[in-house]
Amino acid sequence: MAVTNSDIARALGELTLLTKLEDESAQSFRVRAYEAGYQALRDLAGNAADMSVQELVAVKGIGKSIAEKIRECVDTGTIAKLEELRTKYPPAFVELTRIPGLGPKTVKLVRRELGVENVDDLRAAVESEALRELPGLGAKTEAKIAKAIERLGMHGKERRTPIGVALSVAERVVGELKGLPNVVQAEYCGSLRRFRDTVADVDVLVAATDPAGIMEAFTTMALVGEVIAHGDTKSAILTRDGLQVDLRLVEPDQFGAAVLYFTGSKAHNIALRQMALDKGWTLNEYALSNVETEEVVASATEEEIYRSLGLEFIPPPLREDAGEIKASGNGALPDLVTERDLKGDLHVHSSLSGDGRSSLEKMLDAAAERGLEYIAITDHGEDLAMNGATREQMLRQRRRLEKLQSEYPNMSLLHGCELNIGPDGSLDYDDEFLAGFAWGVASVHSYFDLTAEEQTVRVITAMRHPAVDVIGHLTGRKIGRRPGIELELDAVLEAATLTGTAIEINGAIDRLDAAAPVLRKARDMGVLFTISTDSHHVDEYRRALWGVLNAQRGWVEREMVVNTWPRERFLEWAGAKGDR
Repeated sequence: MAVTNSDIARALGELTLLTKLEDESAQSFRVRAYEAGYQALRDLAGNAADMSVQELVAVKGIGKSIAEKIRECVDTGTIAKLEELRTKYPPAFVELTRIPGLGPKTVKLVRRELGVENVDDLRAAVESEALRELPGLGAKTEAKIAKAIERLGMHGKERRTPIGVALSVAERVVGELKGLPNVVQAEYCGSLRRFRDTVADVDVLVAATDPAGIMEAFTTMALVGEVIAHGDTKSAILTRDGLQVDLRLVEPDQFGAAVLYFTGSKAHNIALRQMALDKGWTLNEYALSNVETEEVVASATEEEIYRSLGLEFIPPPLREDAGEIKASGNGALPDLVTERDLKGDLHVHSSLSGDGRSSLEKMLDAAAERGLEYIAITDHGEDLAMNGATREQMLRQRRRLEKLQSEYPNMSLLHGCELNIGPDGSLDYDDEFLAGFAWGVASVHSYFDLTAEEQTVRVITAMRHPAVDVIGHLTGRKIGRRPGIELELDAVLEAATLTGTAIEINGAIDRLDAAAPVLRKARDMGVLFTISTDSHHVDEYRRALWGVLNAQRGWVEREMVVNTWPRERFLEWAGAKGDR
């Protein structure tokens, strides 16, 4: 397989992470150089594999050392420095850096002083109260680490992988397999297809006219760390990061039954099999068949199987045996929102935010290309250290947007702000200045350790402010890296309905916040939603699909998502916070 820009970027991304450990700093010269090279590759229009060192150095953000590493990756399939660091810092050790409170210096300290190499070792050190004896830690830090391990799901025998990590691997594997001769269809299945926010492993299904060469290609992919099974129709590998990927091969006419079976959930499948038995049929991974005649009733597509059972097609995110089968049989499935329903994006950053990476004009052009009818530019408010914009900068941007409006006659440009919710519920800027924004997203970016009662009062106080239209990423969670704040959900959601404040469904794959169970509860209480990308770069508009899938998992209906509304209706609603 040819080395792509994405392959090289992934290598540089991993090199960046491991170098943070090596240098014990996220701001060392080498880390910043790798980060710049990673970003340059993401923005590169051409193919880096076709460029010489001299041509690469001419690209902004790529120095000579990075250019040489890029060529090394292209020519050899890897980078020697990366392989060295992988040996020094294996995946189980790197996993420790996901835990809040364990930065590079601390994880190396606990390794050196306590022999901690993985989460199990760390849990043992916590239980024996050994952490508190180390310099710079203490009993409080030890307790926080213990709580983080529990809330991040890093306890017990089954370790789960964040959806963003698993999805990247699955898309890469499926993409490479689809390029092989004789492959008719390829799809990832399991809990990942159901869009659970963490997964135990990745299941990939391939339908092929001839299996020759497929398993060999799969088990020799660049991401393979270890082959744990190799057969004619089933193989399994561990990636370099320790994620298991299982591949199964089926005949093309069996693909529908197989993808249904391997998508699950187990409870959903059991219910379907019982429905089949009630009809005198049997349902397995090969087909829906008549028990007596062994005649195949349906097998090629999921739609055929559901239809044969008297059901409407049930989208994968709903398949948890949580009422979806009964609703389908009664023709009462929710009118789920889809990506094509989205008419606006209401949480978008530009390079004015310290963490924004695309200019205002590029963000607007990309939004127009997606056919959006309205967009809210919501750069960070001034209270966010490093990334916030001053009043003067905001006013300049507002004037710029007013001038640019004529260039986008089919898209309304709203000047908004992502406001920071202080520990007491206060917001950036004064009330008079806040009144000048056409749209307000209010989000928690700090003080994650307040009590549930304090966090609840904090968020509800922000909801009551007339400048706040929506609460962004409700809990502030980062899947697998940071637990969200604890809230009294009933009180928060009731306040949302009373104040007319929407709850954001943030499409960033490491957030998916609010989480699906919260969305289901909010839906039942009549809360309104936005599905937003929280884009900081033009390539992040693709997050809209992830937001939609999370919304579907929460049974959110189209009409409840305000940015599915036509432009005039939405603008009227957005301009009337006090009258909602």
